[in-house]
Amino acid sequence: MPVLRSPQVILFSENVERAVRFYLDLGFAETFRVPAEGDPIHVDLVLDGYRIGIASAASTRDDHGLDPIAEGQRVAVVLWTDDVPAAYAALTASGAPALAAPHEWLGRLLIAWTADPDGNPVQLVQNR
Repeated sequence: MPVLRSPQVILFSENVERAVRFYLDLGFAETFRVPAEGDPIHVDLVLDGYRIGIASAASTRDDHGLDPIAEGQRVAVVLWTDDVPAAYAALTASGAPALAAPHEWLGRLLIAWTADPDGNPVQLVQNR
């Protein structure tokens, strides 16, 4: 097996720009966009060394012959923070759905759940 490197998760979306705006608002920075101008079919974002991509479901079907699912709870994005209640309040106030209010888990973590515009759960977590 050749050496593999630079893992990344790709989220499929019917509205790439909307999904990108959501993650930019969370502090991600854009690192790659295709095409450079106009409606994007793929955008890469990074936060604290973690990369995610947002890919157009239609382009993925047309260009690669895959059958992506572009909405629902397919994958969770986990974001650590020092203040889960404040992050949860800010996200839900900005329109992100409230999936699970902050609650203790395993006796040592505080966790809350919301979702991105395509329905992917976003877990907010902090050590207690």
